[in-house]
Amino acid sequence: MDAFGKFSGRDLKKGLMATPAQSADSLGVAMLSVVVIGAQAERRSVLARLVNGPQAKVVLELGTYPRADDLNRILDTECDVVIVDLDDIDAAVDLVEMISASDQSITVMVYGRPDPDVLVRLMRAGARELLNEPLQTGTVGLALVRAASRLQEGQRYKKTTGKLLVFAGVKGGSGVTTIATNFALGLQRESEAKVVLVDLNLQLGDAALMLGMKPQFSVLDALKNENRLDSDFLAALLTKHESGLHLLAAPDTITLAELSPSGIDQTLRLLRATFDYVVVDAGVNWRDTYRGLTEAADSVYLVTQVSIVGLRNANRVISEFFPNRKGKAEIVLNRFEAKSDEIDEESVNKALTRPPDWKVPNDFASAAASQSTGIPLISQASPAARVILSMAQSACGKTPVPEKKKKILGLF
Repeated sequence: MDAFGKFSGRDLKKGLMATPAQSADSLGVAMLSVVVIGAQAERRSVLARLVNGPQAKVVLELGTYPRADDLNRILDTECDVVIVDLDDIDAAVDLVEMISASDQSITVMVYGRPDPDVLVRLMRAGARELLNEPLQTGTVGLALVRAASRLQEGQRYKKTTGKLLVFAGVKGGSGVTTIATNFALGLQRESEAKVVLVDLNLQLGDAALMLGMKPQFSVLDALKNENRLDSDFLAALLTKHESGLHLLAAPDTITLAELSPSGIDQTLRLLRATFDYVVVDAGVNWRDTYRGLTEAADSVYLVTQVSIVGLRNANRVISEFFPNRKGKAEIVLNRFEAKSDEIDEESVNKALTRPPDWKVPNDFASAAASQSTGIPLISQASPAARVILSMAQSACGKTPVPEKKKKILGLF
């Protein structure tokens, strides 16, 4: 490819094979793979000369801003840094935003002398470094050191990814939030690890209410700022409960905003890099947005009740989302009454395609009192609380403690 010519897969392969990506230097630090994009060949040459060295290598130079399809092929090569020359400001901003949205692990640098307004646009789009003209060797070197630090931090996070546990209902009023909130509290207590609860019900989420909390920020603040979202920004949105549980709450006003699949994925990925367990209250919004959520989850707790509608919906959800992944879904029968003969056990198991994993007893009085007072159900000695605690113990690898049976004293 010449400086202004067409970009092809062959050019990409040739450029990447010219030098091995991610080779290690003598200190064991991975060499950064860098892609330089800019229309002016001389400027690209200057950039490449300053970048190439013991810590980084330019593996590809592009003379035009790539289209979306070509960009995906570039990103699939696992490059670590992309440097974008500010030849065309609007096109450069769009490109920076596309790269940042596609892969947050890539450090995007921009080269030029943008005015303050343009610089703000670029930073909001996801640019992490500004290489001002005239270029200095030390400036480029420090930017590459910071990029390497981010890469190593990201690799460390990947090795310690926390478990994603999703609670979802098949019908409104199933009690998803009650179970998810108390489960998260129980998990915090039993695991003695870092646990965060995420309320994804943008319209009517009330996990904060059940915890007796009044968060200042919500998950909507994260989704609205997807392009600038990182671990530090996300940490500022969390509220800590007295138990040690962290909460990313739903907004306290009704919003018409839609859940962005990429925003959800990015938010949960960052949380899993920080917390040992990420518990999600997904509500009852079964849509394509949630398909990725259930696929990424380590376990999905499917909450239903013993009713015609509840069991029918559960069957539909299992058939659609878990046809070949039944081990991932744990079925929870909420407000269960053992002596109820309206629907027999065989019919329940047939509708669910297998026996339920958990049966949370009908304990309406305790649940209602918890919602009214803000005192968690899990802190009470109730039958429902005992089952939810057992679920938490199982999730963190403990053997649930069986309930002690009352002894009947006889006469001798």
